Formats: sequence, structure tokens, C-alpha cells
Amino acid sequence: MAESNFVDYVKIFTRSGAGGNGSAHLRRDKITAKGGPDGGDGGRGGHVILRANPQLWTLIHLKYQRHVFAKDGENGSQSRSTGANGEDAIIEVPLGTVAKDADTGEIITEITEENDEVILLNGGRGGQGNWHFKSATMQTPRFAQTGGERKERTVILELKVLADIGLVGFPSAGKSTLLSVVSAAKPKIAAYPFTTLVPNLGIVTYRDNLSFVMADIPGIIEDAHLGKGLGIRFLRHIERNATLLFMVPADTKDIKKEYEILLNELKQYNPELLDKKRLLAISKSDLLDDELIAEMKQELPENIPTIFISSVSGKGITELKDMIWKTLN
Repeated sequence: MAESNFVDYVKIFTRSGAGGNGSAHLRRDKITAKGGPDGGDGGRGGHVILRANPQLWTLIHLKYQRHVFAKDGENGSQSRSTGANGEDAIIEVPLGTVAKDADTGEIITEITEENDEVILLNGGRGGQGNWHFKSATMQTPRFAQTGGERKERTVILELKVLADIGLVGFPSAGKSTLLSVVSAAKPKIAAYPFTTLVPNLGIVTYRDNLSFVMADIPGIIEDAHLGKGLGIRFLRHIERNATLLFMVPADTKDIKKEYEILLNELKQYNPELLDKKRLLAISKSDLLDDELIAEMKQELPENIPTIFISSVSGKGITELKDMIWKTLN
């Protein structure tokens, strides 16, 4: 996914359609000079609907669509003919999209399932025709109900990437390299921090034609929850990952401390992230011998499954896949 094509935030002004007016028509034909009321109902105004589209991975198709308007319902007519409903305005979004009210910040809905479809704004109701108002004391009502008014709302759409496993680590921890090795994804890789500026997704093939989705989240740094580095812009993507794979390079001075810093950043952003299952991979381990690995294991964080890997040499990659699959299932 090209960086320029990844959009995870858009703000859209939406407006539903007005309902059509009911008709106040009185029946007239060759035989009947003064017939009773036969005005039909107005059609419903179009809704503004948010619909899941599993084929989409980004909100880029909405980047320049600042306004979404549904159509008005048509007016009723004679012979009790009901006006056509207004055409709905459909906003298709990828799975993991959150819709918020731009004025209040209230979460309207979250799109997480393939068949999700939510009405953001209801269209105006259609007005009733005059035949509804006929009674024993009012045989020929010459009035009808007007259609319901349009509704307006400014909506913020935020994408939280959906993945089975999310990679969490400081810049240059080897996350992008791992993703490029275990999947067909081609993230940008370099030896300097913040190479990855957007989340990257890759499908990792496993035994017996099984697979799972891995997400490379842009690097976190200490105090990211306060806006440092890339700030909290990408922390929300971690919320949608079923399991978190923390990655710390083998040449880090204090692996346990770096892991705790990462964990604290997630806690400061959203304490509920600590409820997710966690794994730890010590990357760039191709130059470590068994004796050094045994020594390092004595100082690793407790209560978290840990594995030493190297994306360059392939060391531990198969075992890592086994560990991830076992955790996911």
C-alpha cells in the first residue's frame, strides 16, 4: 500500500433527503365532477447510509468527497399514487472504520463486520395525502401533510486497521523487515527511524493453506501518547489487532526496559490495550550464539512468551509463526 494512498481520517458533511409532500388532489373525471380526496402520500427522503466494503483498505476514495447528499422524496399525486422514495446516499468504508459526530465527538457506530450497514441520517418522512384526513365530518379535506425536513450532520470517519497480529516496537526494530519476509507486503525499509509512515498489512501463509493478517504499525517512541514522534496518530490502529507482537532488537541495552516503555505507551493511550494477548520477539538475533541467548533469557520480561528471531537469516521465523497461530487459536 503506497504511503500517499493511505488515508485513515476524513471529515464529511452529510445531508439526508427531504420527504415528499402529500397531495391534496380531489378526484375529477368525465363522470365525477366533485369526487372525494384521492391525494397520494409523498415518498420518503433518502437516507445517508454507512456500508462495509471488505474490498477497501483505506479511506482515500473519500478524501475529496467533502459533501454527501441524499435525494429528496417525490410528492404524492392523484389516484392515491405515492411519490418515489429519495435515492439513498451510500458511503462505503473498509472494515475497522469508526464514525464520530464532528461536533460532539460521540461515536455513532463502528463498522467491523462484512455485512454491517448503518443509517447515519434518516431521510424525512413522506407527507400523507389528503385521503388520510377524510372523516364523517370532513368529506373533502383540501389539505395534505408536508414532507419531513432534511437532516444535516458533519461526520468524522477514522480507520483502525483490522489485523490478527499487530507489530509494536520502536523505530528500526525490524517490524517492516519481518513483514516483508513472512508475507508478500513490500513496506519501505531503511536503516533510519520512521521509515514506515503508514500501517502496512500483509497476509502470512501458514501450514495447510491457513493464513493470518499481520499489521506493521509505524514506530512508537517514549511519550508518543503526548504527541512526540509520530504521536498518537497510529496508536489507534493497535486497538483493532487481536494479538500484539512486541519487537525489541537484540542489540538493545536493556530489552526489559524497552518493552516496559512500549507497554506504558499503550497503557497511557488506552488501558484496555493491556488486556490483549502479547508476544515478544527479540529481532536481529542472527549474531547471537546459544550461550549468549541463554544469558539474555535471564533478564527478559516475565509472563510473556518470547522468541529470538532474525528476518535476515530466517532464524526462528517458522517457530514464530507457530507461536502466533497457537496464540490466535
